[in-house]
Amino acid sequence: MDFTAHPTAVIDEGCAIGAGTRIWHFSHIMPNCVIGADCNIGQNVVVSPGVKLGRNVKVQNNVSIYTGVECEDDVFLGPSMVFTNVINPRSAVARRDQYLRTLVKQGASIGANATIVCGHDIGRYAFIGAGAVVTKEVPDFALVVGNPARQTGWMSEFGHKLKFNAEGKATCPESAQQYELKDGRVSRIA
Repeated sequence: MDFTAHPTAVIDEGCAIGAGTRIWHFSHIMPNCVIGADCNIGQNVVVSPGVKLGRNVKVQNNVSIYTGVECEDDVFLGPSMVFTNVINPRSAVARRDQYLRTLVKQGASIGANATIVCGHDIGRYAFIGAGAVVTKEVPDFALVVGNPARQTGWMSEFGHKLKFNAEGKATCPESAQQYELKDGRVSRIA
């Protein structure tokens, strides 16, 4: 066993958990999950059957990651944020065959108490503000806030709001990485 799990954590059969991953108090990793290397699964987290987490995913306390969710490498899931997996749940109607997929792409961050409505992908290095309710796709590098979530800007890979000049260029103040805004999309250029 190359990962660490607190004695109160429950890890079901059929899970693949990468080296260096830490699983904390009262968390439940359900069957057939794939969790990459060097992840941190906080206290009171539920990872439902079949969920895939990439390398270095940070899951803060009180998060439930439901079937249909996949997180790529370096994703941050803030405290008590929520994923859904059925668009129209009813207690009396079984919809286990109707789970929608949600992909959280590399480097994205989702703030505390945010809600991600299923079927809407989160772009690379996107930043979802605390308490936001995401009801549509989020582009790469986008900053979205509010209920419903609306885009208010763009973020660098290091998590700084980008300020674009008249030529559509911006520089991250921490990393000095260069970005370009063209046709409503941001890409890193250096």
